[in-house]
Amino acid sequence: MLPVKQTLNKAEVKRLDKVSAPDNSSDVTKHLPDDIPVALRDTPSVAPTTVDRSMLRAGLITLGAIAIAAGVLVAVQFQRSQQTQSDNTAIPEGIVSRIAANSAQSPASASPTPAPTASVNTDAMLGHFRYAEASQGVLGSIAADGSIKLRKAAAKAYQEMQSAAQQEGVSLVPLSGFRTLTEQDYLFFGKKAERGQVAAERAKVSAPPGYSEHHTGYALDIGDGAVPATNLSPDFENTPAFKWLKANAPFHSFELSFPKNNKQGVSYEPWHWRFVGDRASLETFYKARGKK
Repeated sequence: MLPVKQTLNKAEVKRLDKVSAPDNSSDVTKHLPDDIPVALRDTPSVAPTTVDRSMLRAGLITLGAIAIAAGVLVAVQFQRSQQTQSDNTAIPEGIVSRIAANSAQSPASASPTPAPTASVNTDAMLGHFRYAEASQGVLGSIAADGSIKLRKAAAKAYQEMQSAAQQEGVSLVPLSGFRTLTEQDYLFFGKKAERGQVAAERAKVSAPPGYSEHHTGYALDIGDGAVPATNLSPDFENTPAFKWLKANAPFHSFELSFPKNNKQGVSYEPWHWRFVGDRASLETFYKARGKK
C-alpha cells in the first residue's frame, strides 16, 4: 500500500509544479478546464428583435387581407340587394304583356256576379227574367186531383208546410203551380186583350211567356181556404194564411217572390211564393242570367 501512495504524491507534486511555474503561465491558461458549456455561450438569453418584427408584419398583412375580404363581401351583398329590389319593381315589358293577356283570359278576372235585377240582366223582359220550362218527368202533384204540380223537391216541401200550417188551424190552398209556355201565352196575351191592357201594364201582374217563375216548377200561388175572396189579391196579406207564411215559410225553404217595392218593378203579390231549398232552385233564381 505504501508504494502507491508515494507514486500519487509525486504525480500531484509534479502537476502543481507545472501550474506554479512563472515562465509558462500562458500555457497553463490555455489548458485550464472549460467550465461553461458551448450551448450556453452560443445561445442568447433574448430572441433577436428581427423575429418580433417579422411576426408583427405577418399579423398586419393578415389583418389587412381580412379587412379587404370583408369589404368585398359587403359590397357584393349590397349589389345583390339593389338588384333584387330592382327586379321586384321593374318587370320586363314582355312579362307585363303576358300577365295582362292571361288575366283577360282567366275566369277569375271577370267582374263579380251582379244581383239578378232588370237593370243589369240583358235577358229580361218587362221586369221578368227568362226561365226554362221544367219537364213533366221532374214534377210531382200537390193537389188531390193532380191538376197542380211542382218539382218533386218543392212539392214535398210544400206538403210538409201545408201540414204544419193545418196543425195550427191555418188552411193553405194551392191555386197554381207549374205552367207550360202555352198556358202562360194564353194568360198573358189572351187576358191582356180581354182587359184592354198594354203589355207593360199586363207585365206588372203576369209575366210574358218564357219569363214566368211558374215555368221552373219551383213557384206557386197560395190562397187562404178560410178566406177565398182574397185569392190572387193584395188583400191576401190580411189573411191568417199570409201571416203564417210570413212567419214560417222560410223554415220550409219558401220565400216571397215579389214583395212590396221589389227591384223588378213587378206589382206586389203576397200570394206568389217560390222554393229555394236546393242547389238547383237557388241557382235558378239567384245565379246571374244573361251576359253583357
